[in-house]
Amino acid sequence: MSLLTRLFSRENPNIVMQPLYEAIIGEGRRPGWYENGGVPDSLDGRFDMIAAIFSLVLLRLEKDSDTEQQTAWLTEHFVRDMDGQLRQIGIGDMVVGKHVGKMMGALGGRLGAYRDAFAGRQQLEEVLTRNLYRDEAPGAEELAFTIAGLRQFHDQLATRQINSVLAGDIPEALPA
Repeated sequence: MSLLTRLFSRENPNIVMQPLYEAIIGEGRRPGWYENGGVPDSLDGRFDMIAAIFSLVLLRLEKDSDTEQQTAWLTEHFVRDMDGQLRQIGIGDMVVGKHVGKMMGALGGRLGAYRDAFAGRQQLEEVLTRNLYRDEAPGAEELAFTIAGLRQFHDQLATRQINSVLAGDIPEALPA
């Protein structure tokens, strides 16, 4: 795609990326992560779980060099959604940008940590304890459940055609 085509494209990124974004949010909100995986069912816990799923999808998109534009659109979608969520819970206009900035910094840190874990440079258990459970390790069974679910999600996502992923066809890591 040429630079001019990209600059003057009439594609609406909100519409293009909505199915994938909704699939990510849906996976991150599955009750099993909270009930069986011990992820705290709180505002922070839900952000952390969605950030984990979002990070794994971004890692999949990184493997295809033609997805830079879609990755940017997906990330912009995330920012807009987080902005809206913060406003809905009463965070005022004057500080919402600061909160979104912190959330994006947290997402970037988690993305790097998950990248390292799935590349074998860090232990997934340590990465999850630090980033998903915020240094409050769950029980061994809960941690094992989450590790198995995220590994399954990562492995199945890696085998999906990129066009399917971009269309929102991501694996279901857990039973419904």
